[in-house]
Amino acid sequence: MLIETAIRPAVATRDRILAAAILRFSRHAYEETGLRDIAEDVGVDVAYVHRCFGSKERLFTEALRATTRADRLLADVASDPAPVLAGLIFSEDGPRSPDEVTLLDIVIRSLSSPKAASVLRAFIVEDFIAPLSERLGRPGMREASMIAAFLVGIGIMRTVLQVTPLQEPEGGELERRMAEVIACAMGETARPT
Repeated sequence: MLIETAIRPAVATRDRILAAAILRFSRHAYEETGLRDIAEDVGVDVAYVHRCFGSKERLFTEALRATTRADRLLADVASDPAPVLAGLIFSEDGPRSPDEVTLLDIVIRSLSSPKAASVLRAFIVEDFIAPLSERLGRPGMREASMIAAFLVGIGIMRTVLQVTPLQEPEGGELERRMAEVIACAMGETARPT
């Protein structure tokens, strides 16, 4: 019992550090986000942040993973991949609270940083592209990379830039056409819907 009660506060503090990091990385450029700032947000010493995560890069990776939960996103892909993947773009539609963060919130603030770019590259390959390629079985890494690029591009144009023709709600022509493009990237012919 003593071990359990000692572990629980450490886990809760680690989770609070991760939550603070997610907010910081979503609102500030990678270079502007410091471990000291994150530690201050949580009320812990910066050494504790280092002990929990090891480095800013590892904390950034954990923030990306927590925001994305790629394993959950890819869970249903094998059954009907093109429509499921197209639907990912619409999964976060609707009003958001000010503290709600998406992967794109972090990505757009980090793209100009060479350090963050290498972490982002490794993350997207290891956590999305490789598992997507493996789950689908058919397309290789190139095709899975094309699908990821398409989804990120549409996501940025739709969510960040709010390009009007891409503002259609879930279940419409846009989602159907996206599924066709994804099916094409997979080397399939899209099924009529």
